[in-house]
Amino acid sequence: MLLDALLFAAGVALLVGGATALVSGGTRLAGALGVPPVLIGLTVVAWGTSVPELIVSLLAALSGRGDMMLGNVMGSNVANIGLILGAAAVLMAPPNDRSMWKLEIPLLIL
Repeated sequence: MLLDALLFAAGVALLVGGATALVSGGTRLAGALGVPPVLIGLTVVAWGTSVPELIVSLLAALSGRGDMMLGNVMGSNVANIGLILGAAAVLMAPPNDRSMWKLEIPLLIL
């Protein structure tokens, strides 16, 4: 039981450290390339957070579990858009900026 708690705490610490490194690295990359940080967020960071889902889906497909693969893809998209975006909107109301509605919202839906 104690070992499980220690492994869980270590996993959470590594997850927080990895997420912090990913975001700060993406910010530095955007500055070095001279591109808006939202572009890096939509590409590099999104790719990095999707790799575990991709690996699970590939392993499911290779083992003949297409239903598991489809469930993983659909579930992660619903969770990412519905839960995360909803929680972020509850914590901080999105700005009423016309450029966001013209660029970022259509890209999110895409």
